[in-house]
Amino acid sequence: MVDLVYFQLLSAALFIIGLYGVMARRSAVLIVMSIELMLNAVNINLIAAASHMEGTGNFANFDGQLIAIFIITVAAAEVGLALAIILRIYRNRSTVNVDEINLMKW
Repeated sequence: MVDLVYFQLLSAALFIIGLYGVMARRSAVLIVMSIELMLNAVNINLIAAASHMEGTGNFANFDGQLIAIFIITVAAAEVGLALAIILRIYRNRSTVNVDEINLMKW
């Protein structure tokens, strides 16, 4: 069985890559993809913790898997809505660069 620390290191690396993508990228589509990468890092951490703990303490057998499925569901809805908004902005402004989008400014 693989130790929990390896899964946590993988999860931390994916989260850092996603955080870098959110902070450094200017394309709205790449920012949404980076957010999804961060959510998948959290899912890896939850499922690894659930499989490692296996019902010890207050952490039931399937808590990590259930929370991960909930996160996947919310992430799918978030991507659908974000891509619809990005597509509408692209049709109005002809760009998805977040620096050039000033919809809230007067």
